[in-house]
Amino acid sequence: MSIIVIVGPTGVGKTKLSVELAKKVNGEIINADSMQVYKGLDIGTAKIKENEKEGIPHHLFDIKDVEDMYTIFDYQIDCRNTINDIINRGKTPILVGGSGLYIRAALYDYKLDFENKKNDYSSLSNQELLDMCLKIDNNCDIHLNNRKRLERFLDKSLNENEIIKDSKPIYDFKIIGLTTNRDNLYNIINKRVDKMVEDGLLDEVKSFYDKNIKSKSIMTGIGYKELYSYFDGDISKEEAIDLIKKNSRHLAKRQYTFFNNQFDNIKWFNTDYDNFNNTINEVYEYIKR
Repeated sequence: MSIIVIVGPTGVGKTKLSVELAKKVNGEIINADSMQVYKGLDIGTAKIKENEKEGIPHHLFDIKDVEDMYTIFDYQIDCRNTINDIINRGKTPILVGGSGLYIRAALYDYKLDFENKKNDYSSLSNQELLDMCLKIDNNCDIHLNNRKRLERFLDKSLNENEIIKDSKPIYDFKIIGLTTNRDNLYNIINKRVDKMVEDGLLDEVKSFYDKNIKSKSIMTGIGYKELYSYFDGDISKEEAIDLIKKNSRHLAKRQYTFFNNQFDNIKWFNTDYDNFNNTINEVYEYIKR
C-alpha cells in the first residue's frame, strides 16, 4: 500500500483518523507537525496522549528539547529514514500533521539550498551577526568572537525555506485532506483553546517562562508566544487567550492555502463530527481504491 498522508487545518480531526486508519492498514504514524517534535510542548500543540495511541507506534514526537535547533532539513532526513524503515518492515507509513512544508520536503526531491549554501557575511560585523542569530533564537549562546559558528548558525536557519521548485515525488503516496465549513472550524478552534486552558496550558507555558527559555520553538509557537506576553505583563490573560484563538484561526487559513497550492493530488473529505466512523470508512474506501 502507498504511504498515507493526512493533512488539514488545526482541530479538524487528523489525529483520530490517523489512529483508526493505522489499525486497518497495519500502519505506523509519523509526526508532520513542526512543533510536536519538541518535548514538553504538549497541551499547546494538542499532542496525542499515550492512551490515545491505542498501541499504534508513533514516530518523530518528543525527539528534541525546546532549546534545540531543528530545521526542515533535519526533518527531511529523519522522516525519510523513518518512512524507509517502516516500509522495510512491511508496514504502512502514515504522515499526519499540519506542517505542509515539512511534508513536501520529506516526500519530494527537494534539495534544500542551505545543505551546501554559504552566504556572504563579509560586510557584517560580529556583533551584527550575533544580533541576527538572536533574532532567530533568543537563547543563542554562541560567543561574539566565534564568527565561524555564527555564520554556520545563520546558514542553517535563514535559508531553510529556500527550496528548489518543480520537484517531483520520490515516494508513492495518497494524500487525504480533512475539512469542514469555516464557521464550524472556527468554533472548534475557539473551544479547543478554551479546553487547552482548562487542561493546564498556562502552567505548561509558565514552566518554560520561569526558566527564561526563549528559543525559536517557544517564541514562534501559537499558545506560547501569546502567554509569554501575558507573563511579561504586556497583555491581560483574556487578551492572550483571545490572541491564541485569533492566531490559530489565521494559521488554519494559511494551512488551507498551502495545501491547495502545493498538493495537486489532495483528496478532501468533510469531517462528519456527528458520526466520525462515516469519515473513517469513507477515507478507507478511497485508500483501498
